[in-house]
Amino acid sequence: MEFIQVKDKTFKISVSSEEIQNAVGVVANQINDELKGENPIFLGVLNGCFMFMSDLMKQINIPCEVSFIKFSSYSGTETTGKVKQLIGLNENIEGRSVVIVEDIVDTGITMKNLIETLQEKKPKQIKVATFLQKPNALKCDVTLDYVAMKIPNEFIVGYGLDYDGFGRNLNEIYTIIKE
Repeated sequence: MEFIQVKDKTFKISVSSEEIQNAVGVVANQINDELKGENPIFLGVLNGCFMFMSDLMKQINIPCEVSFIKFSSYSGTETTGKVKQLIGLNENIEGRSVVIVEDIVDTGITMKNLIETLQEKKPKQIKVATFLQKPNALKCDVTLDYVAMKIPNEFIVGYGLDYDGFGRNLNEIYTIIKE
C-alpha cells in the first residue's frame, strides 16, 4: 500500500519492510560485536518498541535478558514536553550493562529522563538502541549508541509507531501527508 488512512490523517509509505529488516540487522551485528561477554539486559520502552525489539532480539546471539518499561510524552501528533513513568523496572540492574531499546528518539526528552532514572540504579553502562532518530528534532543532549535509521522531522506511523494508538501494526513506515 502506497497510501493509507489512519483515523483522520493520510500517510504515504516512506520506509519499506525490507529496508527496516536490513537496518535492524546492522544494529544487531553492532550490538553482538560490542557487547560480547557482557550478558546485557535489553530494556524495551513500550508501547512503540515492540516490533523493533522483537526483530532485534531474533538476531541477538549473545547471552542476555529482556525486560520492558513504559514511558509517555506524546498526545496525538505532538510531544507534550512532560514525561510520566507508567510502568517501572523490576529487575536489579546494578553492575549490569543495559541496552535501552526505543522505537524513535526525536526530542530526546523521554530518553534523557529514562537514562537519568536508570543511572540511579548504578548499572555498569547504559547503551541506547533506537530504530529511528529525528536529528533535527533533538532538544536534549543524549548519546544514541545504535541508530538504525535517521529520518526527517515529520510525523510517521507504522512498525510500532502510532497516531493516537492506531497504526502500530503496519509492517512499513508511513509519513503524514500535509493537508
